[in-house]
Amino acid sequence: MGKIYIIDVTNRDGVQTSRICLSKLQKTMLNLYLDQMGIFQSEFGFPTTNHEKNYLNANLKLQKLKAIKRLRLSGWVRAIKEDVELAFKNVSKLQHLNVSISTSDQMIKHKFRGKLDYEGVIKSMVEAVKTAKKLGAITVGVNAEDASRSRLDYLMEFLLAAKEAGADRFRYCDTLGFDTPFTIYERITKILDEVKIPIELHCHNDLGLAVASSIAGAKAALDSGVDAYINTCVNGVGERAGNADLVSVILAIKYGSGMAEYTLDEHINLKLAWRICKYASYAFGIPIPINHPGVGANAFAHESGIHADGALKDRRNYELYDYEELGRGEPEIIETGRNITVGEYSGIRGFRNVYEKLEIRFSDEKEARKVLELVRYGNVHNQKPLVEDELKFIAHYPEIAKTIFTMEPPV
Repeated sequence: MGKIYIIDVTNRDGVQTSRICLSKLQKTMLNLYLDQMGIFQSEFGFPTTNHEKNYLNANLKLQKLKAIKRLRLSGWVRAIKEDVELAFKNVSKLQHLNVSISTSDQMIKHKFRGKLDYEGVIKSMVEAVKTAKKLGAITVGVNAEDASRSRLDYLMEFLLAAKEAGADRFRYCDTLGFDTPFTIYERITKILDEVKIPIELHCHNDLGLAVASSIAGAKAALDSGVDAYINTCVNGVGERAGNADLVSVILAIKYGSGMAEYTLDEHINLKLAWRICKYASYAFGIPIPINHPGVGANAFAHESGIHADGALKDRRNYELYDYEELGRGEPEIIETGRNITVGEYSGIRGFRNVYEKLEIRFSDEKEARKVLELVRYGNVHNQKPLVEDELKFIAHYPEIAKTIFTMEPPV
């Protein structure tokens, strides 16, 4: 039987969420945390977008330096030959790519409006896949946007063409959160009866079913004999009502009824959950709901007399898993009480005080002032105080930090 892997798309789909954004430093920190957590792949951005270029190249350099050890970094582009060519022009060391195009009657008729027909969609996708492989992509995933509302016969024709063109995975996009766990299991099973290829599940939460549908789709893939790759976002942040939540998906696979026979990627370390979720909450400026699975303030809180009594006697009476497993209990992002911070107008004395607390020493005054200047830029870049891990990152990788902070508008 196959295995379930996690591909986190916070740095691509998450940042498309209306009213929120992440700085390039914050996106970099999320990649570092995802790597430490053992996540298989991060869809780290848009290689055709000019302001992403330096950030994307800098993160690939972090990978080369082994600061990012195992995490794969994948780009996202439209399934258009010209977009693929531009992606590799901007980010020449790119190794993993997903190409995306709409496949439903609704979108082909009412989004493309005659620019592409059914045959044209497949032709554009095939050209994109072949171009990506020709330019050096090790893996190419093909995304069928609105797959859940696409006709199965056309979806199978599309998928067969993708596989023949050299695609490594098929991303089944439940773009509007239309599927239920029942329909996605049935549809994935029928697709894989015709075409065997590893499946990505990309589910949105418009009906509150993103996690359940992702698990059901993954189950269908494994039952059909192929690996499953679930797309997640940290804290479920994503377009409209969000995407499948990273921690909830992992917990459901590990502790959900009937899931014991299915294998989750053994590299995943849930102890990083608390840290990454708290950081994402701070970076996005969105509080974690108190009832959020695993990391919400009430996830392990018991007030009812019966529940409290039962939990005190044996935590398993009312808790499926332990809070320690999620790494809960680390210090809050922002300390309380007297605290000297480093901002865009900080002086060298306060700056050195902060770094001494982090047990980081500089070889001389010149090096200290260089890092201080980068920290000032970092505060302007983030528009909020830097957390300890960000300060450490800038001190350890000043040249990469400088690249990340630099965006060049097109001439």
